[in-house]
Amino acid sequence: MNLSDIQAVYFIGAGGIGMSALARYFLSKGKAVAGYDRTPSELTECLVKEGAQIHYEENAALIPDACKDPATTLVVYTPAVPQEHAELAYFRAGSFEIHKRAQVLGLITRGSKGLCVAGTHGKTTTSTMTAHLLHQSHVGCTAFLGGISKNYGTNLLLSADSPYTVIEADEFDHSFHWLSPWMSVITATDPDHLDIYGTREAYLESFRHYTTLIRPGGALIIHEGLALQPDVQPGVALYTYGRDTGDFHAKNIRIGGGEIYLDFVAPDTCIRDIRLGVPVSINIENGVAAMALAHLNGATDEEIRRGMASFEGVVRRFDFKVKTDRTVFLSDYAHHPAEIAQSIRSVRELYPDKKITGLFQPHLYTRTRDFYREFADSLSLLDEVILTEIYPAREKPIPGVSSRLIYDHLRPGIEKHLCPKAEVLDLLARKPVEVLMLLGAGDLDDYSPRIARLLEQTGTHPTNS
Repeated sequence: MNLSDIQAVYFIGAGGIGMSALARYFLSKGKAVAGYDRTPSELTECLVKEGAQIHYEENAALIPDACKDPATTLVVYTPAVPQEHAELAYFRAGSFEIHKRAQVLGLITRGSKGLCVAGTHGKTTTSTMTAHLLHQSHVGCTAFLGGISKNYGTNLLLSADSPYTVIEADEFDHSFHWLSPWMSVITATDPDHLDIYGTREAYLESFRHYTTLIRPGGALIIHEGLALQPDVQPGVALYTYGRDTGDFHAKNIRIGGGEIYLDFVAPDTCIRDIRLGVPVSINIENGVAAMALAHLNGATDEEIRRGMASFEGVVRRFDFKVKTDRTVFLSDYAHHPAEIAQSIRSVRELYPDKKITGLFQPHLYTRTRDFYREFADSLSLLDEVILTEIYPAREKPIPGVSSRLIYDHLRPGIEKHLCPKAEVLDLLARKPVEVLMLLGAGDLDDYSPRIARLLEQTGTHPTNS
């Protein structure tokens, strides 16, 4: 099926961050858009307001008539959906065109110059930062993002005439192998998704294969020191980047007074006195990678300087909910041990003299099973740890795997709590809080508004109210 022949698109797992960006894209093209998700969310509610039909019961009878013609309907599903899903079975039995989300993204972007950001962590912030730099410059871009940009309130940016598409290249289920990048950043290759890949070696091999997909004339910008041997085609330029070293790097970094300034060094220029719009130290490296992509694709020095200063961040990535002299509360999507360690160090650099409490909801039984020791090491960088139960997402429980595995391996003497999610607010109401980090990729962030209200009311003074 040619994309131009499609009249309707049906999404199984419509509320996912990547799926909803595609849904918005097809809505912008005037297609009938409908779909299923397990539960309502802010994203699904936004899609409905934008014109999509969404339901929350796994029932083929609820599929609208506009999506029942195999000749004109494209079905898109997320790999997180079980293969026995009733609606997926209906479409398979009816010989519909059925694609994974990443396949469709690859088809949409094949005719553009894809600027792709891959890596175990850092890719959402880096890709959103890149999209903002280009969108506010004379270059422009379309962008499919893995988070909600706080500058634009969406995960989809559209351009009528720019040849560039910014894409978050997700390695889960080999999804990024469907892409044809013009240029790509690789931020990190710490092993993850071992339920899919099995071994560290297979995970790294997947990234190596991804580097072969970059088109001649383009470029790979890879973080220094990664355990990855890229295998680019002839005609693909290879660059390194880092905080202090690499073809692209920062120098003259100044951190203080809640601000971060730096000079950006590229092989052919140096842009001085750049202010980070989201001043956490992890964004120095993210910013270097984003500025490298923007610079290589024509953004001017002044456009880059202006764009970095005006970048407001991504929802759930160092997302400050409360920021007063007494209390700080932020939500961060970090859910891999290396990512969590970087997040904690960045916050520690901002608040070296304050007690930092982490509220962590582990994501997936398999990830907890594979990395509970590493999670414990990372969380032990905190002064206090509150652990809730595992968020299962697509998985069934695994006997013997629970948050207690992490709890039992935290460093001796650390203040720690095992707390059911439903009791988190009561626990926080009884404690003084200076800096609170809510960490994880599950649904605990749904509590953020109530936690913020509680902390704004109580400050550092414990209460039983």
